[in-house]
Amino acid sequence: MGKIGPGEKLPSKRALSAHLKISVVTVETAYSLLASEGYIYSVPGSGYYAENIPGRIIGPKKTRTIIKEPEQSSSYLIDFSTNRADTTLFPFSVWAKLSREILSSGGDELLNTCSGKGVYRLRQAIGEYLRCFRGMDVQPEQIVVGAGSEYLTGLVIQLLGREKVYGVEDPGYVKTHQVFSANCSKVLPIEVDGSGARLSSLAAQGIQIAHITPSHHFPLGTIMPAARRHEILAWAYAASDRYIIEDDYDSDFRMYGKPVPTLQSMDSYSRVLYMNTFTKSLAPSMRIGYLVIPPELISCFEEKLGFYACTVPVFEQLILAEFLKRGYFERHVSRMRKLYLSRRDHFIRSLSSSPLSKILEVQSANGGTHLLLNSKNGLSERELKERAAAQGVRVYGLSEYYSFGKNKDEGRIIAGYSGMNAQEISLGISALERAWL
Repeated sequence: MGKIGPGEKLPSKRALSAHLKISVVTVETAYSLLASEGYIYSVPGSGYYAENIPGRIIGPKKTRTIIKEPEQSSSYLIDFSTNRADTTLFPFSVWAKLSREILSSGGDELLNTCSGKGVYRLRQAIGEYLRCFRGMDVQPEQIVVGAGSEYLTGLVIQLLGREKVYGVEDPGYVKTHQVFSANCSKVLPIEVDGSGARLSSLAAQGIQIAHITPSHHFPLGTIMPAARRHEILAWAYAASDRYIIEDDYDSDFRMYGKPVPTLQSMDSYSRVLYMNTFTKSLAPSMRIGYLVIPPELISCFEEKLGFYACTVPVFEQLILAEFLKRGYFERHVSRMRKLYLSRRDHFIRSLSSSPLSKILEVQSANGGTHLLLNSKNGLSERELKERAAAQGVRVYGLSEYYSFGKNKDEGRIIAGYSGMNAQEISLGISALERAWL
């Protein structure tokens, strides 16, 4: 077909319908659409003409680009990943029952937008849960609900200021460092020892905002003792621009004893911003987290960030609110904790009765859902990983969790077990025997 030049008359509606063997109505609709978009114009009593579009650039014919999603499948038979949960434990029947109740109740709350901080009912339920199980005196007005820790971290940075000097634990979650680096002008490492974040590391570098995990450090597994907690709080109190971001990511899975008191519950001068999510306790796809802001920062939050809409659907918030309020969440976590404890004990027993016990030392066994294994057979971390991979097993080296270029190949391996059953753990250990002995 040829091109129609500017000002050139188009065929009449009847002529074109006869030529294309389509109805006149179809041609009329097409001409009306072209006219509304400015490609043609009509002259009463004469017909339709092609519009002159100045500055129009006719480039080469476009070719269709094939875009492929990155492959998610794993070639490993056994994967000791730390970011998996046993989704078979998810309480589908309870969640479905609550979903039906929320839908049947209808109402404006379900369909209209909620406060930027989240549905008030959910914030009330979270506040009550924190009071009962974490010893925190928190009002619903202090709580902000958001789609995961990454989003909430971004809000904290905007609240406290991008120009501040932030510190993140090293080693630690690499994604935490990535989130801060993408949002802040300056991010520095906080060294970690057997008691958690080191106070000297904070003071020596001029860090103003410290992101730490006192309840259970990942990946070292250390639990910050009371003395170090008071030292860190004293550091924050010593200057008006210092704050602590307390990430309590897996406090629900302390295997023995009661959960360690939060820094927020010990804070007397409103310097701790507390953060947690339901990702570990419910499911990885459950992108619901919450942030607890000190009372003195609420007005600042409203002024700076009050324009944001809540990033979690109201429907999911209402279900979770009832799940918390009726005690389902408490029972669900208790069930998960017992199962994970049995898997951890099976993991340790299997290692103890294996020839691997001669070359492996188990560390960080009391909290979280992973073990830190210290190799004593002289193999480097790289060699341990490569030999395991040759047997179809994926393990993770401690050096992978350093974000500031100080990776140390110390022959230490991180092994998660939360997404594995006892049989898979046993198969993995047998494969590691073949790989490392």
